[in-house]
Amino acid sequence: MSIVLGTPGGNELESLAATLAAWQQDGGPIQLHPGDLGWYSMRGPEATARALRAWSRDGELLALGLLDGPDGLLRLAVDPKLRSDESVARQLCSDISDPARGVLPDGEAIVEARGAVTLQHLLLTRGWQFDQPWTPMHRDLAAPVPDTHVTWPGLRVEVIGPDRAEAWMEVHWSAFKGTPFGEAERRGVLDWWATMMDGPFAERGRCLAAFDPDGRAVAIAGVWSSGRGRPGLVEPMGVHRDHRGKGYGAAVSEAAAAILGEMGSSSAMVCAETSNVGAVATYTAAGFTALPPESDLLRPS
Repeated sequence: MSIVLGTPGGNELESLAATLAAWQQDGGPIQLHPGDLGWYSMRGPEATARALRAWSRDGELLALGLLDGPDGLLRLAVDPKLRSDESVARQLCSDISDPARGVLPDGEAIVEARGAVTLQHLLLTRGWQFDQPWTPMHRDLAAPVPDTHVTWPGLRVEVIGPDRAEAWMEVHWSAFKGTPFGEAERRGVLDWWATMMDGPFAERGRCLAAFDPDGRAVAIAGVWSSGRGRPGLVEPMGVHRDHRGKGYGAAVSEAAAAILGEMGSSSAMVCAETSNVGAVATYTAAGFTALPPESDLLRPS
């Protein structure tokens, strides 16, 4: 049977996430995770489905890609049994490289294909280049996570619900946007949060916030399960710009690992830009181990 490329419908998201979850392996590469779909789903289920590209053969999913944003970034997962399969790699390479196939637009593009060594080799022969390195971070959860890094007096970390969604999103906005959090932004991000937490991946996720002694939210994290006995993902983690340098990032990261352990995850994982030494140091302080850096692949414009 030939390999078929398609864009799934919104009614297929849960089954795709289940297959993607089964592909997650301790000791394997940090590839596209159900949590990545969960975080993306704040745009809504139909938009999430439109951003996916699925490769299948005889009804069996072989690879799944997420077009993450408007900048030509494809985040990819390949069935672990097929990462070295030449026919699968050649089909993926052909579809990724040809704008007419509807995977990536013409011009500059980036592919995140960790562990797919045969595909990486084929893309490099077509003129793609290694892009900036990312550092995979891993924490084993075979034993309960000790509460050692919540060192700020009076700091508490809690799983939050809709009643505190505004505080969570305000910290996220500060950490990643850094622009004023006005009324329009407030309404928009609360809609995003509600859409995500009412969506098809909600049961896999938890939102955590760290509160200082004055009750202010100072750091946040999201965690996502791929099921019992499989690696869970921390996505995202951020500290409010007014409260950095106090250990809050390590505290909320450690709490995130603990929650994943309670959800049955075998390990906690996250990937940080290698150039972001602060992020790597934060996760290391929270008990994560840095693995050798891996690079995305870039097609120059």
